[in-house]
Amino acid sequence: MAPRLAVVEVTRHRPDRPAYHAKVQLLNATAVNAGAHGGWHVTRLAAADLTLVELLAATDDCDAIVIMGGEDLTPRFYGGGAGYEGETHHFEVADAGQIALVRRALDRGTPLLGICRGLQIINVALGGTLVQHIEEGIHRNVDVPIDEILREHPVQLLPGSTLIESLGETDIRVQSAHHQSVGRLGAGLVPAGIAPDGLVEAVEHESAPITGVQWHPEAPNSPADQLPLLLAALSSQLAEARVADQLAA
Repeated sequence: MAPRLAVVEVTRHRPDRPAYHAKVQLLNATAVNAGAHGGWHVTRLAAADLTLVELLAATDDCDAIVIMGGEDLTPRFYGGGAGYEGETHHFEVADAGQIALVRRALDRGTPLLGICRGLQIINVALGGTLVQHIEEGIHRNVDVPIDEILREHPVQLLPGSTLIESLGETDIRVQSAHHQSVGRLGAGLVPAGIAPDGLVEAVEHESAPITGVQWHPEAPNSPADQLPLLLAALSSQLAEARVADQLAA
């Protein structure tokens, strides 16, 4: 039986922002398709369209989880204020549900990958904070149509990180489009990748199979093997966890 992967996006409904919604849906669908091609039985869920209880129930039997990108997190979850530059629409129900998924994954040892906003969810779920707006630079294109917002830049993966094992190299090229970044790291998290300007672009948990990348491996112009390799890492982490359970039994 194929292992079960939950791909959890923010929402399926953005009638007021059709161009942005179309872009996000394309990225989410790419992740779902990559999971299916990688041998997973994929369940696609929208956290804002379910209650927290419904989301936890729908993912209860999943073997691994991917939390996708989207809008800014509601500031109250990390002790921030409203009215900051570049602030987007917030989906508080999605934030609460995805934060709960991370905390349960940590408790259970469930492999979990966070992409862009997903990295920020991981950090906030474990008590970290966010920089609410970063200066214009290498991390996104500004004043362009949504289809042109993604920007390529290098990331250096840090020695000893599982991301080096997963991606097979230290210096990688990524596609990103974020205006927020990691502030204080959450409990148990360590940096795993750094951008040339010093921003943390990837995090890992020091003992749990939880990884977050600030870039978009599912973007059309990302290296073709980047997302498949990250999903394969979830499979490896799942296999290791099952072996450990058998040895402990």
